[in-house]
Amino acid sequence: MPEEPKVVDARGLSCPQPVLLTRNAMAECPSGPIEVIVDTGTSRDNVSRMAQRAGWCVAVEALPTGEFRLRLTK
Repeated sequence: MPEEPKVVDARGLSCPQPVLLTRNAMAECPSGPIEVIVDTGTSRDNVSRMAQRAGWCVAVEALPTGEFRLRLTK
């Protein structure tokens, strides 16, 4: 049975808050999975870049609401 992801809801937050919240989640859950929800392209790009630099795989899903769901796995 797949492990439930840790969810980081960073909607409505401006950078660098989504990146910092995601980094904290990565420290708490070092093997993932982590799901991050953001509502801007800038947050999507910044969180993705930080996670990839830290060695995580990032899958981005555009939601019908205009938000983005990032699935981070290690």
